[in-house]
Amino acid sequence: MPAPAAGPVVLATRNAGKLRELARILGERVALTGLDSFPDAPDVPETGATFEANALLKARAIAGHTGLPAVADDSGLCVDALGGMPGVLSARWAGRHGDDKANLDLVLAQVADVPDARLRAQFVCAAALVVPGNAAREVVVTGSLDGRLVRVPRGTGGFGYDPIFLPDGFHQTTAEMTAEAKDAISHRGRAFRALVPYISP
Repeated sequence: MPAPAAGPVVLATRNAGKLRELARILGERVALTGLDSFPDAPDVPETGATFEANALLKARAIAGHTGLPAVADDSGLCVDALGGMPGVLSARWAGRHGDDKANLDLVLAQVADVPDARLRAQFVCAAALVVPGNAAREVVVTGSLDGRLVRVPRGTGGFGYDPIFLPDGFHQTTAEMTAEAKDAISHRGRAFRALVPYISP
């Protein structure tokens, strides 16, 4: 395994919820800072065809801009009955980036006639670390969480599609879980825990 990154690590997001979530998951093992510390950092379009490609695009751009190790992720909901969509388009499924309610409502409308037995879905997250400099290196890991959709949103925690996602083996949606319970099983938690050995001593 490569040597861990040293010093502060920049999380390539301005999403405060995601920064809080990652800070909980990584704890004190990583000195994490968000893009609010770098107001002139570029907004990186997610033009990749896969979660892995998008995560790397963002991590490379922010590592290049800041000169610091950068971590980025791309994640989304993959619904079997929709052929794996919204997938990499999850954040802008309804047409405008980050409109959680519109995205969620559109998915529910699209599966309205799908039998309950075919509402299988999966949350997927790819997390990338890019360390700039002479010993530049890149690491990408993935995490996933299997479950199914529910037809009526439940819970106020989390964000995105959490209110309609019921993980296998649980009776609560990921929006009904405590933050700690969700972190323990989430796709993002699994991906970033797998990345920790590369970014903390």
